[in-house]
Amino acid sequence: MQPICWAAVGTGFTFMMTTLGAAMVFFFSKALAVGIQRIFLGFAAGVMIAASVWSLLIPAIEEASAAGGIGWVPAAGGFLLGVAFLLGLDVLLPHLHLDAKAPEGLRSSWKRTTLLVLAVTLHNVPEGMAVGLSFALAAQHQGEHAALSAAVALALGIGIQNFPEGAAISLPLRQEGMTVTKSFFYGSMSGIVEPVFGILVVLVAGSIQPLMPWLLSFAAGAMMYVVVEELIPEAHLGEHSNSGTLGVMAGFLIMMVLDVALG
Repeated sequence: MQPICWAAVGTGFTFMMTTLGAAMVFFFSKALAVGIQRIFLGFAAGVMIAASVWSLLIPAIEEASAAGGIGWVPAAGGFLLGVAFLLGLDVLLPHLHLDAKAPEGLRSSWKRTTLLVLAVTLHNVPEGMAVGLSFALAAQHQGEHAALSAAVALALGIGIQNFPEGAAISLPLRQEGMTVTKSFFYGSMSGIVEPVFGILVVLVAGSIQPLMPWLLSFAAGAMMYVVVEELIPEAHLGEHSNSGTLGVMAGFLIMMVLDVALG
C-alpha cells in the first residue's frame, strides 16, 4: 500500500503543476508566442531525455543486476516495448497538435478542441508512469536516501515542465473560442492521466515484483518516443529555431543536476 501512496503523492504533485499552468488562462487571454512555445517544448524534451537515462534506465539496470539478472536485457526489452506502446497510441488515438493542419490517429468526428487536449494527454501518459514507478521504487528501498531523492528530483523536473504545458493547452483552447472556465478545466484534465497511469503501473509492479526493471525502462522508451516524435520536431518548426535547441539543453542540464545533486 505504501508504494501506491507514494506514487499518488508524486504524480499528484505533477498533476497540480499542470493545473497551475492551466490557471494562467484566468490571467492571460492570448496564446503563448511561438518563440516561447519553442523554448518550453525544448525544455520538456531535455527534461524527459535526462529523466529517461538517470531516473529510469540506470535504476532499471541496477535493479535487474541486483536481482542476479543481466542488467541490459530488461532495460533494452522494456525500452522497445515502451516505444511500441506509444507508437500504437500515436497511430490509433485521434489527436491534433497545435500547429498541425490535420489530426493524427484514426479518423473521428471529435471536435478540434478535444483533439488538441488528447495530443497533450498522450504526452502525459509516460510521465505519470515514470514518476509513479520512481516513488514506488523509493518505497521498496526505504532507508536508502538516494532512491527517494531520485524520485523527488524526477517529480520536480516533470512538474516544472508541466507548468508551461498546462498553459500551452488552456490558452490555445481559449483562442479557439472556449470559455475561460472550460479552457482551464480541459487544460487541467490533460494531466489527470499522470496519477491514473502512475498508480496503475505501480499496482502491476507490486503484484509482479520482477517486472520493476521492465516497467522502468518501458516508461523510458515511451518518454523517448514522445521526445523524438513530437517535442523536438515541434520545438524546431520554422526558421531560427536556436531557442528550441537551447530549451532542450537547459531542460537536460536542470534535470541532470536535480538528479545528481539530490541523489
